[in-house]
Amino acid sequence: MELTVWRTFVTVCRLGSLSAAAAELHHTQSAVSRQIAGLERELGVPLMERHARGVRPTPAGEVFRRHAQTTLNEADRAVRATRDAHDGAINRPLAVGATPSLATGIVPEAIRALLRQTGSVRWSLLPALSPELHRRVLDGDLDIAVVTDAPPGLPQDPRVERRLLGLDDMVVALPVDHPRAGRGPVHIHDLAEQTWAEDNDGSAALLRQHAARAGVSARIDLVAADLPGKLALVATGHAIALIPGVLTRALRTDVTTVDLVDPPARGIYTITPRRDPHPAAAPLLDHLATAFASIRPAAAHAVPVSGPVREGGPGRSRA
Repeated sequence: MELTVWRTFVTVCRLGSLSAAAAELHHTQSAVSRQIAGLERELGVPLMERHARGVRPTPAGEVFRRHAQTTLNEADRAVRATRDAHDGAINRPLAVGATPSLATGIVPEAIRALLRQTGSVRWSLLPALSPELHRRVLDGDLDIAVVTDAPPGLPQDPRVERRLLGLDDMVVALPVDHPRAGRGPVHIHDLAEQTWAEDNDGSAALLRQHAARAGVSARIDLVAADLPGKLALVATGHAIALIPGVLTRALRTDVTTVDLVDPPARGIYTITPRRDPHPAAAPLLDHLATAFASIRPAAAHAVPVSGPVREGGPGRSRA
């Protein structure tokens, strides 16, 4: 079997469409169909089935997809490791992922420090939510990701090494002319009648859990597509919002924050693949720890980065 055909099959599974896979792989749709059909003949089982919105793997196809993805990842790692070994240079690009709030502040700072230390390293930064970042690390798309244990939490996965940077206290974002702006820590009771905006399920869960602990509810009446959209709703006075403390110093000028009494917190972690780590991942981890430790003390509680976090460690959310 050729790995090219395996890659085509995995791409079709990921996109759920023969035409979309053909476009991504720069093939014709008929060529993709022939590759899938040839693979099914070789294996002697149907691998794909059609449904209303495209195609999906059969149960046998899903089993093959998982093994094929693992094989492709190993093949890609073999190529990268061979190139990296040339003269001991860091030749492959460093692919970094981070949640949107972390991609806004500490991650670019840490990368700047890394470049000052190591010189020229090609790099890329992908903002995404933690579950997608975890999957991308496993798939070999990312060399390191900075994630959080906000709901739904982080899986315990032996294929990645997870390190705790510290705890990040959530704060409330307000328009600058809000009556509570600049008035110090506020109890969630005092904000119970406010309109809240949210942009993802994890943040909404933290807010609801924090309010429920205080015996009140939070009215999440507005939903934004992303973090900038949520902050735009705050800036224009439509709502207030729960946001990560690490975001405080990167806010737009028409938004301010107020601390919460006994705020919900989330653990900030790095995850890296255990196999074939990027040569620049270890120094970047040190710079991430330094950048996290430098942020607003009231919003974050850094911990020494001395090894993988233990199960049930200090990164567990307080909410």
